Amino acid sequence: MEQTETLSKSISEVWNKRPLIISGPCSAETEEQVVATATRLAATGKVDVLRAGIWKPRTRPGTFEGVGTKGLPWLQKAKALSGLPVAIEVATGKQVEDALHFDVDILWIGARTTVNPFSVQEVADALKGVDVPVLIKNPINPDLELWLGAVERVAKAGINKIGLIHRGFSSYGNTEYRNAPMWHLAIEMKRRNPELMMINDPSHICGRRDILQDVAQKAIDLHYDGLIIESHIDPDNAWSDAKQQITPERLGEMISNIHWRKEDVANEEYHAALEKLRQQINHLDDELMQILGQRMKVAEKIGQYKKDNNITILQTNRWNSILERAFAKGEKLGLSKEFITKYFDAVHMESISHQNRIMNS
Repeated sequence: MEQTETLSKSISEVWNKRPLIISGPCSAETEEQVVATATRLAATGKVDVLRAGIWKPRTRPGTFEGVGTKGLPWLQKAKALSGLPVAIEVATGKQVEDALHFDVDILWIGARTTVNPFSVQEVADALKGVDVPVLIKNPINPDLELWLGAVERVAKAGINKIGLIHRGFSSYGNTEYRNAPMWHLAIEMKRRNPELMMINDPSHICGRRDILQDVAQKAIDLHYDGLIIESHIDPDNAWSDAKQQITPERLGEMISNIHWRKEDVANEEYHAALEKLRQQINHLDDELMQILGQRMKVAEKIGQYKKDNNITILQTNRWNSILERAFAKGEKLGLSKEFITKYFDAVHMESISHQNRIMNS
C-alpha cells in the first residue's frame, strides 16, 4: 500500500508539471525497442512520460494494428529501467482493464474513439472507481461538441485528472499537414475549459518530421501546457507512422530549441502599455461592430429589392468580384488571403441570412 501511495504522488507531480513532455514510439514493436527508446528518452532529461501504442486503430485493415496486451509487460520493464511513467491509448473497456492491471500510469482516448460517444461511454464505464489521469484527443472531424461530450462522460465516471490533446482535424483540401491544426477550434475548447490541461500533438498534425519544430513552437507560443511527440530508435524503419517520428536524441534537441515563454510578468510598465493597446483594440472592435451592423442594414435593403423583383439572393459573379477586390486591398494592408476568405465568408453568410429573412417575411 505504501508503494502505491508513493507512486500515486509521483504521478500527481508529473501531471502538474508544466510544460509536460510525453514521448515514445507510435507503436510498441518489440521489448528491446520499447526499453531502448525509454532509456534513451530518459537520458535526454527532457521527457516526463513514456508513450507507446499497444492497440493501434488503423484507417484500413492489413496494416500493423499493434502487438496487443503482450506489449504491456514491456512497458512495465521500460518504466522500471528508465524511471519514466507510462501512457497508452485505450479504446474499449477491456483495454482499460488490461492497462490498469499492468499499472499503466496515464491513459488517453484517441481521435477515432472520441468521435464515437458509445465507445467513449464504454471506456468511461470501465474507469468508474479508478484514480488515473486521462487525456482526451480531439475527434477526427472538427466538432467541439463531440470533444466536450467525451470530457463530460469521463468526468461523470469520477475521473478528476482530465487533460486535452490537440492533434489536428481531418479537413478536405488540406495539403500541408496530415491533420489540419485548426488552431481556432483548440483555442475555443481551451476557452470553454480553462481548468483543463491542453497539450499539443505535433506528430499527428504534421505527419512528417521536418515541420515538427515549427508546430511545437506555435503551440508553446499559444500557451499550451505541453507536447506529445513520437520518437523511435530507428524512425525510418518504424512499423507505423515512420515519417513523423524522430530519434530520442533529436527529440531532446527539439525541446531544447523551443523558446519557452511565460504567461505573465510582474512589470507595471509592461501591463500599463499593454492595457493602452488593448483599449485601442476594444475601440476598434466597437467600430467594426457598428460598421458591420450598418452593412447588414444595407444588405436588408438589397434583399427587399430582390424580393420585389423576384431575384435570387445568391449572385455568384457579384460575390467573386467582392472577394477579388478584398484580396487586392487586404494584401496591401498586410492581411492574409486565408483571413480575408474566412472573414468575408462569415460576413457573406450573415448577409444572406438577413436577406433570407426579408425574402420570407
